[in-house]
Amino acid sequence: MLDKILNVVTTVNNHLNNFIWGPIMLVFFLLVGLMFTVRTKVFQISHIKYWLDVTFLSLFKKGNKKVLRTDDKHSISQFQSLCTALAATIGVGNISGVAIALALGGPGAIFWMWLSAFLGMMTNYAENTLGIKYRYRNEKGNWVGGAMIYIEKGLGWKWLAVIFSVFCMLASFGIGNISQGNEIANGLKNSFGVPTWVSALLIMLFVGLVIVGGIKRIASVTEKIVPFMAIMYILGALTVIFTHITEVPSAFASIFANAFNFRSMGGGVAGFTIMVAMRRGISRGVFSNEAGLGSSVMVHSASDVKEPVIQGMWGIFEVFADTLIVCTMTALTILTSGVYDYAEYAKYVGQDLPSHLKSGVALTSAAFETVFGNFGGKFISIAVMLFALSTILGWSYYGERAVEYLFGLKAIPVYKLIFLLVIFIGCNVSLSLVVDISDTFNGFMALPNLIAITLLSGQVIEMTKDYIARVKAGKETVEGEDVA
Repeated sequence: MLDKILNVVTTVNNHLNNFIWGPIMLVFFLLVGLMFTVRTKVFQISHIKYWLDVTFLSLFKKGNKKVLRTDDKHSISQFQSLCTALAATIGVGNISGVAIALALGGPGAIFWMWLSAFLGMMTNYAENTLGIKYRYRNEKGNWVGGAMIYIEKGLGWKWLAVIFSVFCMLASFGIGNISQGNEIANGLKNSFGVPTWVSALLIMLFVGLVIVGGIKRIASVTEKIVPFMAIMYILGALTVIFTHITEVPSAFASIFANAFNFRSMGGGVAGFTIMVAMRRGISRGVFSNEAGLGSSVMVHSASDVKEPVIQGMWGIFEVFADTLIVCTMTALTILTSGVYDYAEYAKYVGQDLPSHLKSGVALTSAAFETVFGNFGGKFISIAVMLFALSTILGWSYYGERAVEYLFGLKAIPVYKLIFLLVIFIGCNVSLSLVVDISDTFNGFMALPNLIAITLLSGQVIEMTKDYIARVKAGKETVEGEDVA
């Protein structure tokens, strides 16, 4: 009886998952990003110098300490909001997900990943701009914002905000907890022989000590972990790439050539097609940077920034850093190192890969091992563990915000306790169905969010025009305060 129920649940979930991560929804993701790109006159390119200056480059300017620190005990700084958002998005997917996209979609998938990120930059911009506009302080004085807030206050559709929050809460236990804890526990066991129950207890202890302190402590930890892990991974990847520097031109050539590979469209020739590359690349981009899901806006809304457009630009940089930098580094290490044989992988499109063809973490590890030997595999294991740990911290906050919206502040301690217990379960039990279902919930967060930001797009465009006009008139500082 139980087997029949599980089979039915699996079948239903597969259908739902195929829809939410299928062609129709992926095109919806792209069209929303394209709409904001066109209506802002390609803001991510036309104002690239400005948004880089206001975000990343502002970290190195003297007299601009407010970006790094805040005196508001109920807020976090702009940099901390970025790091916490990146903690949730720069995860295992940046290492294994890109490799899976290559293995199942071919080099062309990377081009479509770039395209989804390019357009997603403006989707994330819109989410964060609306997040700041509609946020409010709760009874404790903390900022509360997110897709559910601008859905309710901007559209007046509380029922849709509730649906979004339910999906977010459920996704936090799966994609933001079980799957990440499982990756850490298995990585420690395979690389260093640590029993999974020991890993579970250590992760629970660390996460518990962090999340008990709320967003201030989460942000304090992520602002240290995220830059460190991102820089170390990028340096390692650059070492691999520069060791095989002569292969870089051919890597880029294969990406662009196979992005528009029509050879299998009309005949029975085996190989990757444009549709396979598009689906794998676009879904990888969306799944990696989460632009359109409405998740990271919750932590961006906790920033002490006053100007919505400023935080929107931090959203642009978030997608840029996550996908166009980190994911690209992974792709180039694999394509330049010689561990990826395009012709071999192309034989198994739509099929399970044979054991001699690596995918996921194993493929990325193999690329690093061409330069670092056995240490390359251990380096990737450590990177996966750090990335997964940071994702748990980021998603714990997303789930917390959803729970507060649904049940109030009194429910948060209960949620945190359950969240910690789920870590132990995830580390010790293989719950692939639960992870698959949570992946579906993760995707279904996008539907109400994309509808909302599309209907509220006029407000985003007006705020953008108004801010740019004030900048040109010299009435705006990089902190977003009117100096007139």
